[in-house]
Amino acid sequence: MKYRKLIKRISIYALLILGAFIIQTSVFPLVTFFSAVPNLLLILTFSFGFIYGSMTGMICGLFAGLLMDLFYTGPFGFYSLIFVCCGYVNGIFTRYYYDDFITLPLLLCGANEIIYNLYIFVFRFLMRGKFDLLYYMLRIVLPELVFSLIVTLIVYRVFLKVGKKLDDMEQRRGQNIA
Repeated sequence: MKYRKLIKRISIYALLILGAFIIQTSVFPLVTFFSAVPNLLLILTFSFGFIYGSMTGMICGLFAGLLMDLFYTGPFGFYSLIFVCCGYVNGIFTRYYYDDFITLPLLLCGANEIIYNLYIFVFRFLMRGKFDLLYYMLRIVLPELVFSLIVTLIVYRVFLKVGKKLDDMEQRRGQNIA
């Protein structure tokens, strides 16, 4: 019985990761504002890390990063590394988690976006001799950060509701009616 709950939870998480990846790569590029799109996989990774702890955040980050590695160019494991690290670090903040507290998730989203984009800048641009950090920050990071924060306000609540629904279903099935 315990394995069924675990399999169901993992299946729903996998569907969420796959859905976020499909939306991020197929839908958002069609509706770009200022040539930036929110990073749904990063939002998903930090949300699960923050809500459920480091282990769940790392596993979610691993699968999100593997999807990015499979479909984008570069060395394999490049995105997996940053997503796993983000999932772990955000899991540390689990002890400060409250359902209706939105300020900390927004701060975490902003910090994750900046760290993620600096990671991209250092290993994709700086290593190739492109040193224009100010241009990168103003033209790419800032619009993506703004849109990610806006999307986080909506998506984070959806992830909370899905998690609560799963927890409620598991509790109801765990109760024996005599």
